[in-house]
Amino acid sequence: LKDLRQRVEDQGLILWNVGNISVAKSDKIHLALPGRDQVIADFQAFVEALGEAGIPITTFTWEPTQVWSSEPGEIRGARTRRVDLEEMVRRPYTHGRVYTEDELWDNFAYFMERIIPVAEGAGVRLALHPCDPPTDALLGGIPCLIHNAATYRKAFAIANIPALGMEFCVGCWLEGGDQGFGNVLDGIREFQAEGRILLVHFRNVSSPLPYFLETFLDNGYMDMYQVMKTLVDSGYTNTVTLDHTPQFVGDYAKGAGPGYAVGYMKALLRCAQR
Repeated sequence: LKDLRQRVEDQGLILWNVGNISVAKSDKIHLALPGRDQVIADFQAFVEALGEAGIPITTFTWEPTQVWSSEPGEIRGARTRRVDLEEMVRRPYTHGRVYTEDELWDNFAYFMERIIPVAEGAGVRLALHPCDPPTDALLGGIPCLIHNAATYRKAFAIANIPALGMEFCVGCWLEGGDQGFGNVLDGIREFQAEGRILLVHFRNVSSPLPYFLETFLDNGYMDMYQVMKTLVDSGYTNTVTLDHTPQFVGDYAKGAGPGYAVGYMKALLRCAQR
């Protein structure tokens, strides 16, 4: 981690966030499965190592299985992620039974009791990503725990400490729409005022649930300039990163989607700052 940080800083950049999917997305932690305490100990050790390396942020999510998707779709000629909620809720249980939301909140509290003191001691903050897609339906028999603004507020109340923040995923907020997270611009203003937004995922979609396609930044249902402008106006100074993006086709596939999106984001930022 120290070597990684040095290589990044040698290029004039800041290594803001490093994640570890083996601990940050563990069904053992989320569902209280055998081996939970060992995975939590591994997560604690990782956070301590981040602190020693001077890396201030790590991300995690409360998704015991996966980012749920349907068969890929097409947007403007490009292959892209597609979500059909009606199809997904018919799928079989992923862990053999139905879990309740109360169980998952109990498991969340159990984890917070053990990770927050370590994070505070290491000087590292934890960025909680919402469930994707953010629905109050069961997927594979498991509730999507972080699926609206109220669930974020509950998570912050359980942690009861600024060490827990959020990975503000614009795409997930847009997926939820009015029935989920609500207005994305209001969400930015609220949680930025509380100092909870540690990094932003920048993504656009065709429509809210129950069905959507991930789009290029310039052809979803949200005007992404308004998102960038709200970030600037609210005083947000942390990172804004590309989330998912449709894949360019043919010889232009490799790197072109992210390149197109990052250029578009930098232009939006320049305009918003002006």
